[in-house]
Amino acid sequence: MIKIRHNQIDRTTSTDPQGDLLHFLRGTCADATVRFGCGSGHCGACTVLVDGQAQNACTTPIWAGDGKHIQTAQGLTDDEVGRVVLAAFIEEQAAQCGYCISGILMRITGLLKQFPDATETQIKETLSRHLCRCGAHARILRAVYLAQKNIHHAITLP
Repeated sequence: MIKIRHNQIDRTTSTDPQGDLLHFLRGTCADATVRFGCGSGHCGACTVLVDGQAQNACTTPIWAGDGKHIQTAQGLTDDEVGRVVLAAFIEEQAAQCGYCISGILMRITGLLKQFPDATETQIKETLSRHLCRCGAHARILRAVYLAQKNIHHAITLP
């Protein structure tokens, strides 16, 4: 039996532990914010936070989530940093088609939790793991910088 905490909800599954986390989250947990993109870990659409670390759900086996907290874009409003990031992306209208954006939101949330003063290089390196074909890159960067600024005003970091 595998136990996973998904966005503050405890879940148990006896499904095949070798199956991928992406299909578990989309199917069993009905979390459509985890997107299937390439299926090989190259596009970033399926990015989730596993105990705070960004991972591609399509290449992460379910057993790797056993006993861990899996956070998805569905749970951003329940997270201090996630709320700030989400608000900045909305304010900057940083999503166009929206397909890649949940993965980007998760990776940026993970980065800013760990490094609230992330450098431009760190931010761009983090975003380089995501494919976005809409041309919203400038708005996405503006949103990240706005979130970074607002994090210092909105919350007390450890």
